[in-house]
Amino acid sequence: MSTQVYRTELRSEQSYVAKLYEQLDAERARVKSRYGEALRRTDGVRDGETLVARDVEVRTLTKEARRLDVADNCLCFGRLDAVSGERLYIGRIGLFDEEREFEPLLLDWRAPAARPFYVATAVRPENMHRRRQFHTRGREVVDFTDEILGRPDGFESDERGDSALLAAINAPRGEGMRDIVATIQAEQDEIIRLDHSGVLVIEGGPGTGKTVVALHRVAYLLYTHREQMERHGVLVVGPNPAFINHISHVLPSLGETNVVFMTPGDFLPGLHVTAEDAPEVAGLKGSLQILDVLAAAVADYQRLPDQPIPITLAGVALRIDADIAEWARDEARASGLPHNEARSVFREIVTYVLTDRAIGRIGRGWLNRQDREAWEEMRASLLEELAGDDAFTAALDTLWPILTPETVLAEPFSSPGRLRLAGADGALFRENSAAWTISDVPLLDELVDLLGTDKRVDDAAARERQAATEYASAVLDSLVSRKDHMEDDGLRLFADELLDAEDLAERFVERDTRELAERAAADRDWTYRHVVVDEAQELSEMDWRVLMRRCPSRSFTVVGDLAQRRSAAGATAWDAILEPYVPGRWIYRSLSMNYRTPAEIMSVAAALLAEFAPGVEPPESVRSCGVQPWSKHVTDTEMPTAVEKFMKVESAREGTSVVIGPPEVPGAVPASHTKGLEFDAVLVVEPERILAEGPRGAAELYVALTRATQRLGVLHTGPLPRALSGLVETT
Repeated sequence: MSTQVYRTELRSEQSYVAKLYEQLDAERARVKSRYGEALRRTDGVRDGETLVARDVEVRTLTKEARRLDVADNCLCFGRLDAVSGERLYIGRIGLFDEEREFEPLLLDWRAPAARPFYVATAVRPENMHRRRQFHTRGREVVDFTDEILGRPDGFESDERGDSALLAAINAPRGEGMRDIVATIQAEQDEIIRLDHSGVLVIEGGPGTGKTVVALHRVAYLLYTHREQMERHGVLVVGPNPAFINHISHVLPSLGETNVVFMTPGDFLPGLHVTAEDAPEVAGLKGSLQILDVLAAAVADYQRLPDQPIPITLAGVALRIDADIAEWARDEARASGLPHNEARSVFREIVTYVLTDRAIGRIGRGWLNRQDREAWEEMRASLLEELAGDDAFTAALDTLWPILTPETVLAEPFSSPGRLRLAGADGALFRENSAAWTISDVPLLDELVDLLGTDKRVDDAAARERQAATEYASAVLDSLVSRKDHMEDDGLRLFADELLDAEDLAERFVERDTRELAERAAADRDWTYRHVVVDEAQELSEMDWRVLMRRCPSRSFTVVGDLAQRRSAAGATAWDAILEPYVPGRWIYRSLSMNYRTPAEIMSVAAALLAEFAPGVEPPESVRSCGVQPWSKHVTDTEMPTAVEKFMKVESAREGTSVVIGPPEVPGAVPASHTKGLEFDAVLVVEPERILAEGPRGAAELYVALTRATQRLGVLHTGPLPRALSGLVETT
């Protein structure tokens, strides 16, 4: 393409993109106007139902405004020229020409017609002749790259078809993960658009883009199945808060907000995790064998009295002995109800026996069971007396107490004796019973279901609703009295013919105006339509039970790399984790190209991988950076200065950097805190000590070595691990 033709084409593309932005601005102005009108609307908005309808309209317009706002950045990033001559422009959202019967001006990248932009090749052109990729700055098209499809060489001689991808992966890293909507590769696109309603496992080594592919898959699913997915939202689970912060911008940048981000420590709203278990303890708590321990811990609270408990009823001295309590306990357990809900069964049996014995004594000589009406009338009176008897309530609380998950988990774990009674390993003992760990969270969540709700709370809520309904009924009766209008023509509509008392009471219930994501995050019982699990190899069997409860449809995107597993309770094989829940409903896909780590650094990491996971193939890097990773031997006294020098040099450069190493090194973070993250420059300190941190030390070091996108350095005071012998030693 000659320079003159190129410039003419560039002006033409800039003109078209400018028209797209004009359309975007016009749509944004229309939405803003409708939003303001909805907020100002008061005519006819006098009852709860109409208010709700207006709130729904306002929320819908708010979402549409957000969708249009995120499109400002890189609105249009490419063009497809079909063999037929048709031109299709591809961008973040879809835009239509309303004056021409909604002719598409810009195709949403998720639309089926946009797929060739990502998958067409010279060999398989997908009926396309040309793929053009734009390079934009703000609203200006500054450059474009053409790729001619359906011919052996693939590219025009003076253009580089991979320039957009290389520019993206070579760019300095910022605060968070960026979307790849303009540079999705064919192997990634296949996974993103995969039509599978069960569990999809995406495995890939460091830098293969598995996380960002999973997030774009969520955006694609929300686009293609919006009605089903938006009602319940999507849950994204990551390993730690830093990772969540790193990825949390991707979906909003694609216009999707009905997404909840959590770590495994956030599964129970309101719980504050303050400690970390030793690997052995985390392994015990993460195993399904802990279920027996939890069941035994709950059963330990379902007690028989050591001595009969005296109860006085209608002046008659009675007692709750072991036989009565055992019968009641057996019936309560046999009910299959959770512990707190089964208390009503336990209570029913005990009260039946006590009232029966009291009636027998009170009515001796004049009342027998054949006089059923009198017998039951007396029982009702005695039941009312028992309900207000403090001694009886105290006895129930002793024999079958109302429990909370925190109580059940804290008390046994802080008592060696109770641990033994529960059949638990003594390693689970801890001094501070209220210092919750991440490994405790799935156990507490399990106990929520084992214990159930407190019936007294449910009864109080029911009484409150009943009171509201009775009040509303009185209000209706006072609005129009039929007695005052018996003589009219019979055409009058009365208030209770338009709505009943229950409807009226409902109108005055406080509405929850929070966004879906906020409501879902605060509700332990919320169920999601789809769940993304990142760094999934770290989740325990108990963690998976929590997630399966959160997603009854079993629709998951699971992302991980078994070679990077560090948790003693984590997964060793995907089928062992998934088959019990979704037999035959999960599929596996892998990513093989490394878009993050340059070849110079990956060769070092691959040498380590070959030592601790010889059967695992390292991902192939798509680029070189021209900078060799280095190592330097320093003394203990020289170490702080060397670290400070690295940080000073990198702070003067554009991009991000991190020091990974032992906690005593100033400014260093452990490798586990950097999982899933990426930095322009990484300094690994004392790699031999990372290797020595137990059986997963090699995986930790592998993670540390593969975080860098440009530069990698290693400082060591001891011998350099054999796998790192390929590093260039500096002085």
